[in-house]
Amino acid sequence: MAKRYRYAFVKKKEAAKGKLSTGLASASFLLFLAAVVTSFLLEGTYGFIVGGICLFAMLLSIYGFIMGLMSFSEEKRAHRTSIIGSIANGIIMVGWLGFFLMGV
Repeated sequence: MAKRYRYAFVKKKEAAKGKLSTGLASASFLLFLAAVVTSFLLEGTYGFIVGGICLFAMLLSIYGFIMGLMSFSEEKRAHRTSIIGSIANGIIMVGWLGFFLMGV
């Protein structure tokens, strides 16, 4: 009779800073959409409001990228959200930098 192997996989919790990083990426993207809609509805006037929203969204994505990288140091945790948050915040951060450099 063949020997049967039984495997048990431990379900690891996600890293807390990874969840934060993913949440900040989604918040930054939602603020981008809010800035686009606000700019469209105000027909280009009140640019300082749109600029403030965009600046805050860029700072959120920078902070989310840092939190995503710091979450990899958490031991005995799954790092799926850390990877997603770091990559998403990195892409959003480069996009914001591109928008600001096009405006300068």
